[in-house]
Amino acid sequence: MEIARAAAGLFVRHGLRGTRAEDIAQAAGIAPRTFYRYFASKEEAVAPLYAAGAQRWADAVREAPAGLSVPEALEHAARVTLSPDPGVPGGVSAASWEWVRTLIRLAITSPALRKVWAEVCQEAEGTLAQVLAERASGDAAAAHGPSPDFRFAAAVASAAVRVAMETWAEGTAAATGAQGPAALAMRNLAALRDFRWDG
Repeated sequence: MEIARAAAGLFVRHGLRGTRAEDIAQAAGIAPRTFYRYFASKEEAVAPLYAAGAQRWADAVREAPAGLSVPEALEHAARVTLSPDPGVPGGVSAASWEWVRTLIRLAITSPALRKVWAEVCQEAEGTLAQVLAERASGDAAAAHGPSPDFRFAAAVASAAVRVAMETWAEGTAAATGAQGPAALAMRNLAALRDFRWDG
């Protein structure tokens, strides 16, 4: 994660074009060959940060109170993980949200980073599908994996949150308030309440 943080810091300060893999290696205190042992490109270096955010979302859905319906658990998870309040479990500091904004903007504008973002989002959908299947069945679900219904539900929920994050990142709104990522995600998820979430 140290390499990912170093890459993100350089991308935020110097942009994608102004950052070389060698710069990331130096900032992380490793040799360039060590960097390339873990990552094929400088863009891939931030994948662990994208993945950590996606994992927090899936964990928050998994840990949502058992009595909540799937839509309620998804909304609960959005409130918890997209909160810019570090006092909230899973919350992120306001300064970190500006890093998030920059990294998502870069993913929107750079084909190489967009590929990394898309791969992380697709993998996160699979994780969320498993979590939804576990919530529905009450066990460590499906030795055979989640059903197509749960995979589709996870794709819909993930898209609702991803679009909220991208919409917020493209603008200038603060991370809090009616145009913040949590509020946008809640609106997107609320619009999907009639969706068949239970597989």
